[in-house]
Amino acid sequence: MIASQEYPRTRFEPVVPVDLNQREERERLSQSALKAFFKLAQAWQLRDDDARELLGSLSSSAFYEWKKNPDRVLEVDRITRISFLIGIYKALHILYGDKLADEWVSLPNRNAIFGGSTPLAVMQAGGLLTMQTVRRLLDARRGGR
Repeated sequence: MIASQEYPRTRFEPVVPVDLNQREERERLSQSALKAFFKLAQAWQLRDDDARELLGSLSSSAFYEWKKNPDRVLEVDRITRISFLIGIYKALHILYGDKLADEWVSLPNRNAIFGGSTPLAVMQAGGLLTMQTVRRLLDARRGGR
């Protein structure tokens, strides 16, 4: 008799990931993602140049247009960047009080990932992959992974 290769039943129900390659999903998420990003930028007291860099070197004219009118469809890269940044924001507010949570990205940090630089500078220089690393670091600190 051959043993069954069936996966054991559990109560865990995986969430089907959002397919950002589907335009409909990006349409659904883009406006709220941009609104959240601009609120986050305000909370972190980011200069417009810093905020533009976090969005992937967005031009000044596009940045101000997006700020004035967030009703647009973002590319996968920009939605992903914003998603990581929102996750970082949320993790910081779980870990620290509101004041430190909002200042954290602008404070020099001795963690090996940052090497004495600010998390903001490191994320700007390293882009999307560094944002993912910072998000994972903070999730690990709060016991999320």
